[in-house]
Amino acid sequence: MKHLISKSSITLCLISVVVISVFTGCGNSKPTKQTDTYTAGRIKLGIDDSYRLMMEAQLDVFTTIYNHASFDTIYNDETDIINLFLKDSIPAMIVSRPLSKQQTDALLSQRYVARATIIGHDAIALILNKDNKTNQFLYDQVHDIFTGKISKWKQINPVSNLGDINVVFDKQGSSNIRYFMDKFNLTKYPSNFGATKSNNEIINYVQTHKNAIGILSVNWISDPQDSVSNNFLSRIQVAGVTSYAGTTSANTFYKPYQAYIVYKYYPFIRNIYFVDRQTYDGLASGLDAFLAGDKGQRIILRSGLVPATAPVTIVEIKQK
Repeated sequence: MKHLISKSSITLCLISVVVISVFTGCGNSKPTKQTDTYTAGRIKLGIDDSYRLMMEAQLDVFTTIYNHASFDTIYNDETDIINLFLKDSIPAMIVSRPLSKQQTDALLSQRYVARATIIGHDAIALILNKDNKTNQFLYDQVHDIFTGKISKWKQINPVSNLGDINVVFDKQGSSNIRYFMDKFNLTKYPSNFGATKSNNEIINYVQTHKNAIGILSVNWISDPQDSVSNNFLSRIQVAGVTSYAGTTSANTFYKPYQAYIVYKYYPFIRNIYFVDRQTYDGLASGLDAFLAGDKGQRIILRSGLVPATAPVTIVEIKQK
């Protein structure tokens, strides 16, 4: 009888080991095999469409130097890019904000640590039709446009005959509209705001509607060596804005030029983040180092943005 009980116990133990092994394998369904290195391999990369032009230049140089590396790039609005990252559909992304504590904790519960590096600084431009004579805004006027207190051009310029103000941004999940919602503590934007489908459509809309204001990353209109950026800039004008709340018409109006981003004279600036979740030093880590290094920072500078670490030389020219 004792012998039978002993054999049954052994059988149960073996079954338990098999069951535990099966469930352990199911719980660890994510692949852990490293398929890329610091400078070689292929990974997916999510990029906020605000930074498409800058990142196209970065990846072109990176893959020319390291010709065994390649990227499957996904350009989309910030919300979709971050969702892909949280679902483990992409191991790295370029966005304009770090993950929230709730998002970071969710990754930690899956034993992932999201590493964020500030690689540069960006500004959001307010663009106008070339024929619009009202091309300077007080900070408070911009605030009131986003809160709905100002909805007509006459409220800014009494002699304007443009009628209602129409504000357009790129997509519903755009980092650009989210930036202003956070900055002005808004839960919704006014009814005269609307989303297009792309940055190109913002330019087209503003070019053909004199009463429009478009909001987009300065990267799309600031790279002097990029044909797309130059084409866009030739079709619209960029508004100047005073630096902070309470400023008056006697103050200086600043456009989102690099010097004014560096000194924070232009009010609507933000960081650019590279975020990755790889559990090893793979291609994401290699790209991170490149973007934060000398070559990557110089590309950011050339793109009309402000590098995070490389010095920016600002020359003041005084008229005699």
